[in-house]
Amino acid sequence: MDETRKIPSLDNPENEAKTILLSVYAALKEKGYNPINQMVGYILSGDPTYITSHNGARALIRKIERDELLEELVRSYVDGK
Repeated sequence: MDETRKIPSLDNPENEAKTILLSVYAALKEKGYNPINQMVGYILSGDPTYITSHNGARALIRKIERDELLEELVRSYVDGK
C-alpha cells in the first residue's frame, strides 16, 4: 500500500458546518445555556448575541452562512446522524 490516504478536511462545507455546530453547541452548554434554543435564535434572527463568545463560538459560527448551517441540520436529521 504505497498510496497516500487522504483524511477528510474542513474544506468540505458539510464537514465545516457540522464541526462548527458541534463546537458552538459545546461552548453554549459549558456556559449553562440551552444550546438548542440559542442556536435556533441565531439561525432565525441572524443576531450573533444568541451565541456566547466563550471558546470563540460567536466568531466561529459567523464563519459560515446561516443557510449552510440549516442545510447541515436538515441533512443530519434526514440521514439520522
